Amino acid sequence: MSQKPPSQPPVTSRSAQSLPKSPTMAPPGTVPAPQNIYILPLKDDGSPDVIGTYIYMPPPSDPVYFIRFSIEGTSSICREGSLWVNLPAKGETFKRDKWREFKLTPDFNRPILIDIPVYCAGAFGFYTTYTPLPPFSTEPVETPAPKRTETYYIDVCPRLSLQGSPLPLDAISMCSAISKFMGSYPKDWNNHLSGISQRGYNMIHFTPLMMRGDSNSPYSIYDQLQFDKEIFPNGESDIADLVSRMEKDYGILSLTDVVWNHTANNSKWLEAHPEAGYSVQTAPWLECALALDDALLEFGSNMGSLGYPTDLKNTDELLKVMSGIREHGISKIMLWQYYVLEIKRDLQAVLDAWHQGKAPDARFPELSDANKWPPKQCVDWVMANGLVGMDRLGERFRRRLDPKIGAALVTGAVGRFDSGSGDSQATEFVKKLLDDVNLELYKEYDGDCGAILEQLFNRIRYVRIDDHGPKLGPISKDSPLIETYFTRLPDNETTRKHPKNALQLINNGWVWAADVLKDNASWKSRAYLRREVIVWGDCVKLRYGKGPEDNPFLWDFIGKYTRLMAKYFAGFRIDNCHSTPLHLAQYMLDEARAVRPDLVVCAELFSGSEKMDFVYVGQLGISCLIREAMQAWDTRELSRLVHRHAGVPIGSFDTDEVTNAAKPKHVNSSAVDPGQPERREVIRRIKQSPVHALFCDCTHDNETPAQKRDARDTLPNAALVAMCACATGSVMGYDEIYPNLIELVHEKRPYTSPYSTDRELKVSAGEGGIGGIKKLLNSIHVLMGKDGYDETFIHHDREYITIHRVHPQSRKGFFLIAHTAFPGYGNGNGGFPPVRLPGTRAKALGSWMLEVDTSADAKNAAINDKVLRGLPSRTIALRGVTCDWCVSETVIQVSERFPPGSIALFETWIPGAEHSEGVDKLMTRGGGEACAKLKLADLNFLLYRCDPEERDASGGKDGVYNVPGHGSLAYAGLQGWQSVLRDIVRENNLAHPLCQHLREGQWALDYCVGRVERAASLERWANLKPVAVWLHDRFNAIRKLPNFLLPRYFALVIQTLYSAGVDRAVELMSANVRGGSDFLRGLSLVSVQVVGYQTNASLWPDRLVPSMAAGLPHFANDWARCWGRDIMLAMRGLLVCTGRYADAKEHILAFASVLKHGMIPNLLGSGKLPRYNSRDSVWFFLQCIQDFTKIAPKGLDLLKASVKRRFLPYNDEWFAWDDKRAYSVESTIEDVVQEAMQRHATGLSFREYNAGPNLDSQMSDPGFQIEVHVDWTNGLIFGGNQFNCGTWMDKMGESAKANSKGVPGTPRDGAAVEITGMLYSTLRWLEGLSAKGKYKYKGVDAPAGAGGATQFVSWKDWADRIKGAFERCYYIPRSKDEDSAYDIDSKIVNRRGIYKDLYRSGKPYEDYQLRPNFPIAMVVAPDLFDPAKALYALSLADSALRGPTGMATLDPSDLNYRPNYINSDDSDDFHIAKGRNYHQGPEWLWPTGFFLRALLRFDLARRKTPAERVESYQQITRRLKGCVDMLHNSPWAGLTELTNLKGAFCGDSCPTQAWSAGCIIDLYQEAQEFAKADALH
Repeated sequence: MSQKPPSQPPVTSRSAQSLPKSPTMAPPGTVPAPQNIYILPLKDDGSPDVIGTYIYMPPPSDPVYFIRFSIEGTSSICREGSLWVNLPAKGETFKRDKWREFKLTPDFNRPILIDIPVYCAGAFGFYTTYTPLPPFSTEPVETPAPKRTETYYIDVCPRLSLQGSPLPLDAISMCSAISKFMGSYPKDWNNHLSGISQRGYNMIHFTPLMMRGDSNSPYSIYDQLQFDKEIFPNGESDIADLVSRMEKDYGILSLTDVVWNHTANNSKWLEAHPEAGYSVQTAPWLECALALDDALLEFGSNMGSLGYPTDLKNTDELLKVMSGIREHGISKIMLWQYYVLEIKRDLQAVLDAWHQGKAPDARFPELSDANKWPPKQCVDWVMANGLVGMDRLGERFRRRLDPKIGAALVTGAVGRFDSGSGDSQATEFVKKLLDDVNLELYKEYDGDCGAILEQLFNRIRYVRIDDHGPKLGPISKDSPLIETYFTRLPDNETTRKHPKNALQLINNGWVWAADVLKDNASWKSRAYLRREVIVWGDCVKLRYGKGPEDNPFLWDFIGKYTRLMAKYFAGFRIDNCHSTPLHLAQYMLDEARAVRPDLVVCAELFSGSEKMDFVYVGQLGISCLIREAMQAWDTRELSRLVHRHAGVPIGSFDTDEVTNAAKPKHVNSSAVDPGQPERREVIRRIKQSPVHALFCDCTHDNETPAQKRDARDTLPNAALVAMCACATGSVMGYDEIYPNLIELVHEKRPYTSPYSTDRELKVSAGEGGIGGIKKLLNSIHVLMGKDGYDETFIHHDREYITIHRVHPQSRKGFFLIAHTAFPGYGNGNGGFPPVRLPGTRAKALGSWMLEVDTSADAKNAAINDKVLRGLPSRTIALRGVTCDWCVSETVIQVSERFPPGSIALFETWIPGAEHSEGVDKLMTRGGGEACAKLKLADLNFLLYRCDPEERDASGGKDGVYNVPGHGSLAYAGLQGWQSVLRDIVRENNLAHPLCQHLREGQWALDYCVGRVERAASLERWANLKPVAVWLHDRFNAIRKLPNFLLPRYFALVIQTLYSAGVDRAVELMSANVRGGSDFLRGLSLVSVQVVGYQTNASLWPDRLVPSMAAGLPHFANDWARCWGRDIMLAMRGLLVCTGRYADAKEHILAFASVLKHGMIPNLLGSGKLPRYNSRDSVWFFLQCIQDFTKIAPKGLDLLKASVKRRFLPYNDEWFAWDDKRAYSVESTIEDVVQEAMQRHATGLSFREYNAGPNLDSQMSDPGFQIEVHVDWTNGLIFGGNQFNCGTWMDKMGESAKANSKGVPGTPRDGAAVEITGMLYSTLRWLEGLSAKGKYKYKGVDAPAGAGGATQFVSWKDWADRIKGAFERCYYIPRSKDEDSAYDIDSKIVNRRGIYKDLYRSGKPYEDYQLRPNFPIAMVVAPDLFDPAKALYALSLADSALRGPTGMATLDPSDLNYRPNYINSDDSDDFHIAKGRNYHQGPEWLWPTGFFLRALLRFDLARRKTPAERVESYQQITRRLKGCVDMLHNSPWAGLTELTNLKGAFCGDSCPTQAWSAGCIIDLYQEAQEFAKADALH
């Protein structure tokens, strides 16, 4: 479809945060119905993020429901993007080409939400237009051309009603009736309508009611605008009366076939409009097919006179006929002339062109060597370049060699005409060339001839000889050799107005296993030539072309017919839908829905694949596809078909209720009427939907059970179909046990039925079929369909099928035992064992068997009667089927007399759950209230706690739960269960080991409630008491239910409480998180995940407070929990940006309290045994303080906060934490900051406390010596040595075997670029504070020569020194010619245009390594960098270091690059043994946050227009996809520590790491700040 301009001004999309509330509240005392919102997320490419991509929506409702498109705020489709939908607005009529535009306004921090109300049924489209995101480049790039996605479809189910009550599609019970057998109207019709209604059917499918053609088939329509005059003499008025009385008097809706593909071969209107069909005039490629058809007709009529057998008895006789077909058919018409070149014509034409010098030499330079080509190469070249008319077959000798192209080849092969070459040589060359080309074309001809003969042989054999065929008898005028493929219009005054080649029209038919989207009469197909069409000789195929402009009369005429049908009938059955062009069906259904918006559309669709079924169903809005139980060849196959259409398994999951257990939200008021009361939003997900079915026990196209199985199977087959959770159908004659399929064309007898009377039909056994029982089956089917009984359990045991269908809330249900009757089953009960229904009560509704007289006499009498009637039959009530309650289950046992053809039907219920809509509500309500007073530390316990944490909380008694067959959960809290349940629920995987475990016992319930109750008894988690009560009450309620329901209700409880806990956590966080994207909220939950109470790892030695774990589970416990660097890197994102200011302050104070040597510890150890060996931690600490003061409300007050010091200020002496000097002195944070700065200015030189193997068994002795000093010539801080690793790249070699023990993988001594950046950032911050009087210190005292002399250095002076030296020290220019301006050793430069990782390290080449550390400096100190150089360096990192989720820790071009980390590696490889390559190539996630922050900052700096700035955000969004996917898929609900090469899983990585998540949250905080700045400008 072409993009259309909007019919109204485009609507700008709203971000999630900006959806306004309706201004009007409901009047007091009224509670408006909730507003259903169906979330439709779109992927980055604009496609729907829905499993299976088929979008099936419920009928329109009151109040109107909405489809909420949810789009990532800076998705690729948001770049100059628009969403286009053709769902009509309120009060508008649907026009397929009328699109409404919704501008996609990008927002990096939150999704774009667009609410579209749904007012009518049908198939609606949506697509997006946008300008694709160009590749990232530091140079100008060409803007990609705008793009339009394909059209995706949303199917909205029609809203049916019958006698004023809604009728869901799944409650339809339809009966098909062939109209010409219904008798006289209205008397006979009334009787049949009464009988159909009495049996509980609520819809009748009528075969076409129009005037029929000569064949008398209902599907061969003579006049599409004229109802059958013999039945309906008053035409439309009779039809109006019929459908009105059906609905009013009989409670039956009407549905009819629509036939769009063909018309009767004697339709009068064809004579005036032969262009409506395919003729040689309208489809010239059919000329050869017509010639062959004529020849076959002639041969068939002359076979006897030509000496060929006409009464074929065997294959030998058929082979003789086939030789005649070859001689008198194919050869006689010289079929080869349609394939090959006419040699004389083309020879002369080529030579003439050659003589005239018309060869296009320049086009074919390869021809200069043609004189050396062998003949085959010449032929191949001509086939590829020189033939005209090869696109299709057509007129004789249509194919030819282009004279100019041929002349070019002659010139190349024998020379130019004027060069002295003789005609004879050229003539001989061209003649041989044409002969050789024809040889290739004859291969094509031979292939088609072979197909023609094969198809004719198989068809003639089937209709004349095969035992399973119709055996048509002798060949004659009335029974021709083969069906004609063409209708030849009569010669009359009307047809003489048309060319003769317009009067032979192809007949319609079907091709076995053909592509249903391919027109088998188009120029692309040779089906009519190759005789591949199974043709209907009484029907002319209609030619629609690409649209109404190709055949105006036909489109108009069939459109009138379609609208006429829609005027009267509630539904359509699209006949032969698989042969109907999609665009035609779409157009006609649009016409029909304009007349009847809630049209039911069923289809006969045999596409050959479920994928193609979805194409038709999606684009046409087909309500259901006809499926046939009679296609089953045995009980197993019947069980499979029933299972396919029976609904979801009993105990299935449904999380819509969970989703909506939270507090009310409000819809976009622009989408609803002003003044309407405020409504609660009910959020629903669009679930995967199968193609809906109209499942029939038998159709008018099926052989009956009496023919195909055993007549007794009529009853169990009908009962099984009636139990299915879909629309169901039957056919007139099925309930009456008609002996065989009614022949549509030649049959003339009328229907009879014992039920076609005005007497009331009672549910009981009786004579004449199964009508009394069918009434019960239909009534139960309708009841279950209306009330939503959509859970089912099916069991197949030999020739038995049992099916139990229940309501998902009330748990009421019906249970069926069906003993099928396929041939050979005998008459016994088949040894069927007792059936047990755990926890379920049952009451017998009845048991019946069917007896049918199938003797030859009975069959003959029925078949040869003057009317259509059934075989003698009766249903018999069976005794002895028992139904007993035994302790906690019902036991059902069939009697000895329960032969094939028997059924037993029961009503079921679960004691105590008769009103379990209340149980569902109990499970999904109150969670929010229970969590209302929880703090984030409480939520840490409720939601998370990995195994070491849980063991700490339980005193070592309990860890995480282990599910047999699955393994240990990630967490003891609700996230551990949710991570498993998420996929179980989405896939409805009731076979999962967790579900089996729940069915086997209630241990999981005991565990969940027990841990919360125990925690609630402790003071620190006392807020959990309401949660413990809530959980206890819910589990007590479901403990009483049968075990098979425990998975469903356990999931409801866990997911309800989980959702409430998550909502409470988000509620306690910052506005940016609350209004942010799902990804941002998920990242923010990591702050809840990693911050909690741990008795052996508090922040303080003498009091328990929540502490941050560096990662889980590896860094959860004891000394390994609190790492100074990790916490400071993660704190800004996890605590400050999320609004957890008190927790952030607590962590800052705790680390400030243990400042020593001017450093914070690498390992906190609760302040008892801190270890001071990380040179960078203090700079991340100071950066955190700076960020806190800038982001937190009244953040500068932090500087005045006091903290007791673990060690004495400016004193390197070590003493125990319980020494009296410990915590005896207080300092303000301002003083602590100054001490850190002053100590570094003075210089640090100390040996770690307790240095040696007891402190670190891997480090060599020199590594314990810590040295840090400032080079005052440039202001840079230098430190470390080649024996320690004082930055975050801190892996120490551990392998004696590989000689790496004590040799750091990455010592990074010297001036690390990120430390320099953070130093500079701190200096400028202090400079600014000092100037404003907010920081009392003006600078530091620096050493000034020997003797301890000092000089004062102001913050500005120190910072200016760094700025003045930075580019010279760190930048590696893009050109070697520029090296003299920088401190560069050109000989060891590996990559240019980057910033050094180090300056003046112990191994000079390490300075020049490309690592992901320079972006840290860019983020904290952007003014140190030249913007153009910075962006180029970032672009190199983007291409060289960035992986799917993390940043490679070393340039892949570096000789030391080893990207796969395996800590257990015990090889003798120096580089990788014992994981020494931890930071030598593996891809770490936390640097991704800094890289993207730097990229965004410097990319935005060059962007001038809003559109350009959006592109910057989109580049970032694209680079976040791997992290988004990881967070969504990880059972740990976090981002891992690192991955191996290209994002590969690393088994030694901590699966959720605090800084990995925190640094990405930092990105969103920065983006918000940029957005605010943009808004101000």
